[in-house]
Amino acid sequence: MAKLIDKPKMTAAESVYVPEIAKGLGVTIGRFFNNTFRSRQSEKNEIDTISYPEEKRTYPERFRGVHRLTHRSDGSPRCVACLCCSTACPAQCIHIEAGEYPADDPSAESRVIEKFPTAFVIDELRCIFCGFCVEACPCDAIRMDSGFHMPPSTQRSHFIFDKEMLMAIPAADGSVETHNPRPEPGDAKHPGVDREHGH
Repeated sequence: MAKLIDKPKMTAAESVYVPEIAKGLGVTIGRFFNNTFRSRQSEKNEIDTISYPEEKRTYPERFRGVHRLTHRSDGSPRCVACLCCSTACPAQCIHIEAGEYPADDPSAESRVIEKFPTAFVIDELRCIFCGFCVEACPCDAIRMDSGFHMPPSTQRSHFIFDKEMLMAIPAADGSVETHNPRPEPGDAKHPGVDREHGH
């Protein structure tokens, strides 16, 4: 059975609404002047707005910023074009074209690493910054630890990041290599399978 609740009694001033509206406007105007003319460093400042781009927020350490491709010691990308990141991406914003190192390539790393990305493109407008690409990458080749968000622009082409641009973006600390080093094929500590050692 429904319980009946008595209608609250209103005073004459409350039923007219004008005094209550004046109270609300008083609070709004008071906060406007407090936050406009008081120093931003003041503890009594209640506004959370910043004057971007002159002022920038301090992002947390695990902030998912713009993507970057990590480098090997010789400057090549750590990516082996396995397509795990593009497969895991729910927005389908990563496009990779794979190429193979030639058999007579003199680089020691290229003799054990078969593939590399000839093209690596991320459409940052489609990206939802979920971080699945970072989690899926077995080589720690793609990271989102650049520490900054997408810069504003009015041209779509500015949001299409190719391999050269992704490799030019450093981490928040300025490094271009991975912060999670792991042995690669050819290293003495690598436990996996390579060309010389099958299953």
